[in-house]
Amino acid sequence: MSKEIGITVKKNENFSEWYTQVVLKAQLADYAPVKGLIVLRPYGYSIWESLKSSLDQKLKTSGHESAFLPVLIPESLLRKEASHFAGFTPEVFWVTHSGDTEIGDRLALRPTSETLAYSMYSKWIKSWRDLPLKINFWNTALRAEIKSTKPFLRTSEFLWQEGHTVHTTKDEAEEEVMTILDIYKKTIEEELAIPVITGKKSEKEKFVGAVYTTTMEAIMPDGKALQMGTSHFLGQNFSKPFDVKFLDEQNVETFAWQTSWGVSWRLIGALIMVHGDDKGLVLPPRVAPIQVVIVPIYYSASDKEVVLNKATQIKDILEKKNLRIKIDARDEFTPGYKFHDWEMKGVPLRIEIGPKDLAKGKMVLVRRDDLKKIDLTFDINMEAGIINVLNEIQKTLFENAKILLKERTKKVTDFEEFKKELEKGMFLYSPWCGDQKCEETIKESTGADIRVIPFDGKSTNSPCIICKKPSQLEVIFARGY
Repeated sequence: MSKEIGITVKKNENFSEWYTQVVLKAQLADYAPVKGLIVLRPYGYSIWESLKSSLDQKLKTSGHESAFLPVLIPESLLRKEASHFAGFTPEVFWVTHSGDTEIGDRLALRPTSETLAYSMYSKWIKSWRDLPLKINFWNTALRAEIKSTKPFLRTSEFLWQEGHTVHTTKDEAEEEVMTILDIYKKTIEEELAIPVITGKKSEKEKFVGAVYTTTMEAIMPDGKALQMGTSHFLGQNFSKPFDVKFLDEQNVETFAWQTSWGVSWRLIGALIMVHGDDKGLVLPPRVAPIQVVIVPIYYSASDKEVVLNKATQIKDILEKKNLRIKIDARDEFTPGYKFHDWEMKGVPLRIEIGPKDLAKGKMVLVRRDDLKKIDLTFDINMEAGIINVLNEIQKTLFENAKILLKERTKKVTDFEEFKKELEKGMFLYSPWCGDQKCEETIKESTGADIRVIPFDGKSTNSPCIICKKPSQLEVIFARGY
């Protein structure tokens, strides 16, 4: 990758290299000494903190509590749910020694926490009065990704949250699945400004051990799908092997109903890909760690004092409106360098103030999304004007992302056309008979999966795109990350 200042490739010419340069040069993350791992730098971590804070508040409002789980899981626990264990075995990192001494029962570095959490839940839950139990864990997971690694999208360790809930009834658990999916959808669409399609995974693609998996899928500018988050109905598939049961109101012992769900820092990867441009990051205001950067412009000591005083006044006013503001008063860099630096880091709005602007009683606003300049006067409506511009940026980013989704979505019923359209990078709505053999045939011949069976999908009279038997419904196929 080039070490030159600034992004040196075009997004639409070399998407993979462009993405890597944005991650590194915007100082979001860097490669760790171990293959498959990355170091999250302060600016990248601040974006995760913004997402975490927003989502955590929604979860707590809906009755969820936060807790912590250790990273090591005994192999004997993982084996209690056979299909779940088998699904994760190829990705598990194992701890086999303590110093030079073999430890006996191998310890897995957490690929996901169902088995660990539920062994604890079986101790904590005794009665219907203990339910529902709704706990969310902010932690890391480790899954061996040695090939095709990509920062935020495929790494061997990643930040995420995973929720694990326990309920007295099937209906209550299924309601929880949809409640969480709705929270995720609102967060991603309203804050990350990325439209998603919600629905279920096929039996082949569902979470191992789940009864069914609900998902959110987004299309990236290179035409690949990205799974943005999942919410799983586990039924009693884990409560039985892990003995998660309770005495109901009739004093009858009953196995509980469970859910699990999660999103990860791949949301940051989606943010980069969907909104970024040839200059670097473009951050939606609602999740941007810095929403407004003020760049004072001066060339003498006397000008510096006056301009910085005004910049500080503006910062104080905007902070009272709960906006996240930074003044870039670095004297070692020119204003032009600062402009490019903050553009690469994706700050939604830049305010430029110099002696000439002060003389005219105004400041210059520069939008990051389209780089348009706006003059704004220093008056009592100044903060309202800035907030309006930020809201407009948020709205515009979402509208542009919806256009991307629309342009890369097509209904296809012929398999030859399917293969041609897939090469363009598309979400393809196609009829499917429901037979896993047809699903596997498409995967083997094209590399495309059933990404989602949309909730709003309509039944179709079209024959299955592979076997030509009557189809049950239309599903969305795509190649994915």
